[in-house]
Amino acid sequence: MTAPSTQDADAADRPSLWRNRDFTALWCGQVLSTLGARISGTAMPLLVLATTGSPSDAGIVAGAATLPFLIACLPAGSLVDRWNRRRVLLTSEVTAALALCTVPVALWLDLLSVAHLAVVAFVQALCSVFSGLAERAALPRIVPAGLLPTAVAHNEARGRGAALAGPPLGGVLFGIDRALPFLADVLGHAMAAAGLLFVRGDLQNRDRPRRQPLWREMTAGLRWVWRHPLIRAAMVLIAISNMVFQALMLILVVLAQHHGATSTTIGVMFGVYSAGGLLGALAASGLHRHFTPKTVIIGVNWIWAALLPLFAFVSDPLLIGLIGAACAFVGPLWNVVIITYATVLVPNELLGRVTSAAMTLSSGVLPLASLGTGFLLIAVGPVGSVFVLTGVMLLTALAATAGPAVRKAPPLSGP
Repeated sequence: MTAPSTQDADAADRPSLWRNRDFTALWCGQVLSTLGARISGTAMPLLVLATTGSPSDAGIVAGAATLPFLIACLPAGSLVDRWNRRRVLLTSEVTAALALCTVPVALWLDLLSVAHLAVVAFVQALCSVFSGLAERAALPRIVPAGLLPTAVAHNEARGRGAALAGPPLGGVLFGIDRALPFLADVLGHAMAAAGLLFVRGDLQNRDRPRRQPLWREMTAGLRWVWRHPLIRAAMVLIAISNMVFQALMLILVVLAQHHGATSTTIGVMFGVYSAGGLLGALAASGLHRHFTPKTVIIGVNWIWAALLPLFAFVSDPLLIGLIGAACAFVGPLWNVVIITYATVLVPNELLGRVTSAAMTLSSGVLPLASLGTGFLLIAVGPVGSVFVLTGVMLLTALAATAGPAVRKAPPLSGP
């Protein structure tokens, strides 16, 4: 009989992440919150198009839903590092639920307007910014450093799983009654708030330096990102890809409707799209050890550049969803590598501000993408819009390949 190897013994002694009560409670609550957001997020453009029939109105509401990433991330990061993170998470869930309650009420009273939906979308996104930053900053406080990549991968799987189930549910519920998707989102936020009551660990960093003026704390994250070439380059590339895929979501809705798809079919289409992301997230928990940041950043961008033009040549919503699934499969590997790289490297007392700076740089373009997509659709139609996005993605892949910061990127194990 052979003795067990040291590697096998280490694996047996390694604690299970699912035995971590605080992580499990936080993770399960955020599953419900994210699922609800995906359900209402699918229903929101359908509701706008059903109410006004205008892609530009849908673009305005989508722009409002992304505006907080541009204007709120920097101050939110500093405030999350100052405030009680548990209270930030709880307040964000409750506020989002209250805002979403007004949509069914307005529907029942026949008082719904584009301006109202834009305000609700903005408030929900603002709450998402605060809760996302607070959760990211709290994660190293409740998860051992050795399990952080696995925890990040599980969070990716959580988001991708919600993205898989949310769109079909959103489409079906919208088909039954236009208010149901928003009531489901209210319930998701309420359950997430209840789940936070079971998180007992200390989510704060106790070794914080003396508090500085808010403007100086806000710029501290930007300064950290600027001093690290790989993170800086990654944020620029992520910003462009975020802009492309934010625009793609509305384009695919219009493209599917152009081919006669119903709201339920569109929900299924996005469910198939999201299934690729879920599979990618499950695979990323093991694959991230085998790829350097250089390989991931360059390879993912070229895969996207190759896949995007295929949307222009298919009319079946199922095929559209399958192409989207291929795009979504590689995204989690990018996220796991970059998020883990930054989480390990950044001091915890600075993590909220660095994350907010990264979100501002990478997601601040989303409002422009959402607003511009409506007008792009009017100008060149859904097929022409797909080719515009393809051109942008091709230039991004070329920039990633040629960039010295990416080509000289150190391995994840030793940043």
